[in-house]
Amino acid sequence: MSKSDPVPASDAIGRLVQEFSKLPGIGPKSAQRITFHLLRSPEEKAKALAEALVSLKQRVNLCSVCCNVTESDPCPICQNGQRDVTQVCIVEQPQDILALEHTGAYKGLYHVLHGAISPTEGIGADNIRIKELLTRFQNNTVKEVILATNTNLEGEQTAMYLSRVIAPLGLRVTRLARGLPFGTELEYADDVTLTRALEGRQEF
Repeated sequence: MSKSDPVPASDAIGRLVQEFSKLPGIGPKSAQRITFHLLRSPEEKAKALAEALVSLKQRVNLCSVCCNVTESDPCPICQNGQRDVTQVCIVEQPQDILALEHTGAYKGLYHVLHGAISPTEGIGADNIRIKELLTRFQNNTVKEVILATNTNLEGEQTAMYLSRVIAPLGLRVTRLARGLPFGTELEYADDVTLTRALEGRQEF
C-alpha cells in the first residue's frame, strides 16, 4: 500500500496504515508493522496512545517569550531565575533545545524560529519567528546572541540574515563552532560535539 492509495472508510486497518505513513520517517512497511502491533495490543494501550495524542494537541502551546513548545507560559526555561538572561541561543526547532540542554553546557535562554529561510520552498523571514525575536531585544538585557541554526544551506542563509539584522543593535553575535559537520541537524549531534561547538563559538 502506498501513501497515495485510497482507503475505504470502513477499512480501519488500511486507514490507520495510511495515517501512520504520513508521519516523517515512517514508510508503508513500518506503518503496517505499527498498525498490527497496536491491533495485537490490549485495548487499553490503544486508548492510552489516542489520549496522549489528543492531550498533546490540547495542552501544548508556544511560549510567549521564546516560542518553545510548553504546557505553561512562560516555559520552564524562561521562568528559571538561574538562567543567564544576557544570552539567547537561536535554534530552528524545539527538539534542538533538547539536544543542547542534554549537554549541560549552556545556561542561557533560547529562541525557537520554527523553521529556516528557504527561498526555494517559499519560506522567507516573515514565515519564521524573527519578529518575536527582535521584540525580545527591546528590554536591553540581552548582550550575546548565539546562532545555532543547522549547518546546511537553509541554516546558513538564516544565520547570515539574522546576523545582518541583529549586528546593528550593538549585540555580540556568535555562531556555533565548526565542530558540527556541514549538513548535520542539531538534534542528531552527540553531546561532546555539541559541547565543543558551544565552547568554541565564534564571532559571526
